[in-house]
Amino acid sequence: MTAQVAGVGRLERWLGRLPLLRGRSPESLPMRLEHRRIYVLPTRLGLLVGGVLLAMLLGALNYNNNAGLVLAFLLIAVVIISAVVAHLGLAGLRLEALQAEPVHAGGLLALRLVFDSGQRARQGLWLQGGEGEAALLAGPAATRLEAVLKLPANRRGRQGLGRLRLTTTHPLGLVRAWAWIAPEAGVLVYPALETPPPALPGAADRGPGRPRPDRSGEDTHHLRDYRPGDAPRQIAWKASARSGQLRVREYEAGVAQELVLDWHTLPGLGTEARIRRLAAWVVEAERQGRRSRLVLPSGVLGPGRGAAHRHACLEALALLPAAPG
Repeated sequence: MTAQVAGVGRLERWLGRLPLLRGRSPESLPMRLEHRRIYVLPTRLGLLVGGVLLAMLLGALNYNNNAGLVLAFLLIAVVIISAVVAHLGLAGLRLEALQAEPVHAGGLLALRLVFDSGQRARQGLWLQGGEGEAALLAGPAATRLEAVLKLPANRRGRQGLGRLRLTTTHPLGLVRAWAWIAPEAGVLVYPALETPPPALPGAADRGPGRPRPDRSGEDTHHLRDYRPGDAPRQIAWKASARSGQLRVREYEAGVAQELVLDWHTLPGLGTEARIRRLAAWVVEAERQGRRSRLVLPSGVLGPGRGAAHRHACLEALALLPAAPG
């Protein structure tokens, strides 16, 4: 019995590799779980209970015990009903939408999935993909159910989601019902960052014929509270009088402080090392609020600053082709 019970998990994985049970090719959203896409197998507890019920049935038949036969058939009916309930727990569930924010390679991708529960309440459903953690899914009928699935982001670039498995052992844990879904969607994985983060390059590119802004190449950005050591000429006296406390002008770097992050200035590094360093520079430049221009073999991005520019630079780095060989 122990060897038989231990083989249940291997049997499930083997069944999942069969062509008929492998699932369809990636599907567009929304996708609905039909009855024919759901499979059921006994759990370890279910195998144990099945062996006990078989022994009860044989004993009652051997001794012609009517009460024992009634009890055995009643318990068998309960097991069958639990299998039907587990099957119905997945039938009719529909995946409506999914979304994931880009992460850097080596991190965990938080995939948010939205389901429509349909006409049945859903209890004890588990969603799992690959080597990621399982996410619980439960809720009443006719509602939208949300689950956040953590998936490993192993490499940069566009990453397919692969097959996701929905499974349940509700209500009694005697059988396991499961179904495979393969959304036709991919997520972007940013390149890994070089650690420790390198210092930003010191070269600046002001561009030919462009005027230097006032105040020694700096423009007023915002006002902040006074800190000991701030120069008196930076104090905004009118704003300080209105607020009742000293306010200091904070300046941002002008055009002359634009950073040039150039692929061609890193000849001593390999392809992936260059990508990691440039990605680290893009993140650090954005953290410092500095404008940057990214020069790649595929083109030039910027100069720019902000979340959109950061995303465009990291996306371009993520989609660079890998080194041959």
